[in-house]
Amino acid sequence: MIESILEIRHLRMLNALAEAGSVSRAAQRVHLTQSAVSHQLKVLGEHYGVAMVKRQGQSVVLTEAGLRLVAAARAVTQEIQVAERDLSKLANKPSGTLRIALECHTCFDWLMPIMDTFRGHWGEIELDLVSGFHSDPLALLGDGRADLVIVSEASRRRGIAYQPLFRFEILAVMSPEHRFRAKRILQARDFSGQTLITYPVPEDRIDVIRHVLKPAGIRFQRRTAELTIAILQLVASRRGIAALPSWGIKNYVDHDYVIARRIGPKGLWSDLFAATTKDMAGQSYVQDFIATAKSTCFATLDGLVVLN
Repeated sequence: MIESILEIRHLRMLNALAEAGSVSRAAQRVHLTQSAVSHQLKVLGEHYGVAMVKRQGQSVVLTEAGLRLVAAARAVTQEIQVAERDLSKLANKPSGTLRIALECHTCFDWLMPIMDTFRGHWGEIELDLVSGFHSDPLALLGDGRADLVIVSEASRRRGIAYQPLFRFEILAVMSPEHRFRAKRILQARDFSGQTLITYPVPEDRIDVIRHVLKPAGIRFQRRTAELTIAILQLVASRRGIAALPSWGIKNYVDHDYVIARRIGPKGLWSDLFAATTKDMAGQSYVQDFIATAKSTCFATLDGLVVLN
């Protein structure tokens, strides 16, 4: 019987590697250097006599041995999380309400599964969504009307703590018959004279407008729709183009309902943070909600990048 050298740090590293797909991104997730992650992989490979990963271009792919340890890592880390959650409940006996407010419409697409998982973890905590559009969502925390807000910027504000969730790319979405269908990348000038279909929020809250079109002085028409599916239906019907999160449109692109293109040579990227008051940030159930959000999203959504 081979003596085990596996430690929690190895399991967490392997988990991160499986979800992130590269040594650099995995290193970010577990707060290590790339060389430290590579060293851990080397130690495991030498000890067990089989490589954990193999290189494939700029990425790494887990070998059969690596996948076996990842399966073990997920089972063990999940059990540890359950145990630590139970210990926290025994120590603090939490109760109350976790009221969540959203800055962006698209958060609904990934938030619901997280809430369902969280309810299974913390039956004592009542979850609630603060509905409606909020011009200053962080003010809800200060006013006591929300306990956690999903925002796209970690702007410095007294008494507010931020936890990074993830980074994602926003893609231009068009009909498969659009005249720009042959382009691999859309530039700001390509939006000139187009009808941009967006959610009904102020322009300064729409990334493609504030980061791409306004700085370039591009003129465009604008049309709004409440729901993502409604925006995609309008796009597919050649009523205009949209700019939406890559993970939110994948199924529609896979079925050729619409096509998606990168915006600019480096892409248009957006960040998401969980904001709470500093007092609320220390609550075990809040920390678990954020951890659940990260693990669920990286496991189920495509194209996410670690946000430090």
